[in-house]
Amino acid sequence: MRRTVYNEDHEAFRKMFRDFLQAEVVPYYADWERERRVPRSLYRRLGELGVFGIRAPVEYGGAGERSYKYNAILTEETTRLGVGLGAAAVHYNLVLPYLMTFTDAAQKDRWLPPFISGEMMTAIAMTEPGAGSDLAGITTVATPSDDGTHYVLRGSKTFISGGAQADRVLVVTRIAGDERRGLSILCVDAHSPGFAVGRGLEKIGLHAQDTVELFFDDVRVPAEDLLGVAGQGFKYLVHNLTEERLTIALGATAQAAAAVRFTVDYVKERKAFGRAVATFQNTKFVLADCLSRVQAMQAMGDQALELFDAGELSPADAAALKLFATETAGQVIDQCLQLHGGYGFVTEYPIARLYTDTRVSRLYGGTSEIMRGIVADDLLHRPDAV
Repeated sequence: MRRTVYNEDHEAFRKMFRDFLQAEVVPYYADWERERRVPRSLYRRLGELGVFGIRAPVEYGGAGERSYKYNAILTEETTRLGVGLGAAAVHYNLVLPYLMTFTDAAQKDRWLPPFISGEMMTAIAMTEPGAGSDLAGITTVATPSDDGTHYVLRGSKTFISGGAQADRVLVVTRIAGDERRGLSILCVDAHSPGFAVGRGLEKIGLHAQDTVELFFDDVRVPAEDLLGVAGQGFKYLVHNLTEERLTIALGATAQAAAAVRFTVDYVKERKAFGRAVATFQNTKFVLADCLSRVQAMQAMGDQALELFDAGELSPADAAALKLFATETAGQVIDQCLQLHGGYGFVTEYPIARLYTDTRVSRLYGGTSEIMRGIVADDLLHRPDAV
């Protein structure tokens, strides 16, 4: 099905980025997976290409693009080739909106230029051992100094993507003595005394993306590194969830599309009982079902892209998209792996990596169960949604 969401400029950008991936990522990606992280030089290279600054203001070195479609292309092309960019997507998809929306002029001057160049990599730290989707359970606390010049941060975080290589981390915390105001976000210098990176978590997928524990042992954080207003952290997190869930849904859709492409190539070459696997009726039926699902995901995602660029994508619509895309991607990739037979269980085949990499999409950014609750509540209060 022909897609109409992209124009000539988008396609020229797509070709440039695909050429970069083929030359500078694909040949080395297996090594990066074994090392459990990408080299820091990749981030600087992405900065040189302008990837980190696509949506950042021109005055800070960005391209000033308002559309999210370029970010979508980055996701599609990376997934098409069966590779990843470490925690780069966390940097430019998840953290940048916070820096663009909630920082003051002085903070933008300090942080955006090195962010765009790749000199300063970032991460966001919400999850704690006892607080995942339930942010009310956060126990990390920042105590203001008597003279008001800084905070002293204590606590820990886990499942932090890109935390090992981050230079600055957006830490969700409570302010001591003012807990009733809710959560706050501190932009913490990861090179500060008392800031420690714990063990790297061994995951079943996303092996080239470091995921770690972080510890804060009386970390001194200047007062000017508070993001926005104290006590407004939950509001800021909710504000960016729509974009985060759009990002995850588009990634899952791209993974499902890649799985179908990889499988078509495989079944044309693989023979069973003296004939290509592609000639069996079951193979054809499975591929037809998978393609139909991918096209439905793409149609839904493309509409969401247009709505997001227009400022009209609702939280409930983003939740519905994430729910449908991530659950459907899991079904498609599982069926594609089945058509690979035993080779689908071997990690040198990209379908195996897709199978494990995609599974987390139903967990982060809000689990599928939480998405169902959001969608159902919206439907019950707004029956005209159907």
